[in-house]
Amino acid sequence: MDERHRCVQLSVNPSRGLMDEKFVILVQHAPPDSELTVYALHQCEDGHGWDAFAHYISDATGRVNVSEDCSLGGTYSGIEPMGLLWSLRPVPGSQPGLRLRKKNVQEPMLVTVSVYEGHRKEGFAELVPLASALVERWYMSPGVRRIPVTKNGLTATLFLPPGPGPFPAIMDLWGGGGQLVEYRAALLASHGIAALTIDYLTPMITKETGEMVNLQYFETAYKSLEEHPQILGSRIAMLGFSLGTTVTLRMAAYSEVMKLRCAVCISGSHVQPIDKDFEGIINLFGENAAKIRINEENQEIYRDLVLPITSDPSKKVDVGRLQCPLLLIVGGDDMSWAAQEAANDMKEMMERAGNSHLLTILCYPDAGHLIEPPYTPHTRASKFRSASAMMVLWGGEMLAHSRAQEDSWKKMLLFLRVNLFGGTRPGGMSISYL
Repeated sequence: MDERHRCVQLSVNPSRGLMDEKFVILVQHAPPDSELTVYALHQCEDGHGWDAFAHYISDATGRVNVSEDCSLGGTYSGIEPMGLLWSLRPVPGSQPGLRLRKKNVQEPMLVTVSVYEGHRKEGFAELVPLASALVERWYMSPGVRRIPVTKNGLTATLFLPPGPGPFPAIMDLWGGGGQLVEYRAALLASHGIAALTIDYLTPMITKETGEMVNLQYFETAYKSLEEHPQILGSRIAMLGFSLGTTVTLRMAAYSEVMKLRCAVCISGSHVQPIDKDFEGIINLFGENAAKIRINEENQEIYRDLVLPITSDPSKKVDVGRLQCPLLLIVGGDDMSWAAQEAANDMKEMMERAGNSHLLTILCYPDAGHLIEPPYTPHTRASKFRSASAMMVLWGGEMLAHSRAQEDSWKKMLLFLRVNLFGGTRPGGMSISYL
């Protein structure tokens, strides 16, 4: 390092913030018009390293503002304020099939941001940075309470926003990977919505009995919210991702117990045997296993499992029965579910039934299956379950997918606020192709 680089400073503002909050990375006092590499490194909870980098040239005052200046190359290019987060990838040499997911939401995601002399592409561990800063990214804002729920056979976690309440609430269902996934629910609570995330594939009751839960399990979860003293029992929504969408649509349309204020479905479908309980829904995918394709990279493609979309009313949810607003979020490059075809079919069904004013569709042509909260690194393919050798193709182009995550999250929060906090239920169908 020569004398001209000894005074380089790097700052990240805010250095402590929520996962969906933007930050500003600023490099100062570098030599004017010099080549610099800004680098991010995260060591996740399972011990794997994730990194991202971008090449910049300092201006005449020796300054780089990542929010305003153009990256000339790296894991992303162009003006991308949050590119160092959404372009994170497993460090070179990592095992294949990794996916970055926060497990302990009571601790922050720690990211070290550094600046290096020159335009570097590799070997960052052996280099001495000109300057560094540690960034904390949180899913839980200060004051959010995390409450494990095990009563009545449930395996769930309730996140309550700060304050006495009562709060509107949402049931949060993830997909076919099982386990209790908490980070999205914690982030929703950080935005003022109580969130109950539910393990319905690998709950304690299934581990003890060896039997799958039935659909009544979800009604039990709903009632636990409805009866909670800090929850507004008349303002409960349901959010489903992937397989969770299948359950959400089923309960929204047919449950006599659950009176949902609204529903959000991400990357899923309404196709399922209506005369079967939950185990019958799961068996549907096993019965269609012959439709699974394997590409040249030995990655499994599931999207054909529900194609072609059936016209048999006994094999799909009658969304014409819905009485609450529904938001569908789909990726046009989803390789795991035929989500876009399903959304088009649901639109036609609701138009025929006369309740299409309740439907909003957000369609992102180059987004894949794993549409997550903003700035989550894009994973085009990964192992389906951590203990499995099976690689699944999720789809999506990194930049477009990252844009879709940011846009859909913002619009989903607005949809939830309007329907959970507003005095009336809005109408008007909206379809957005971005």
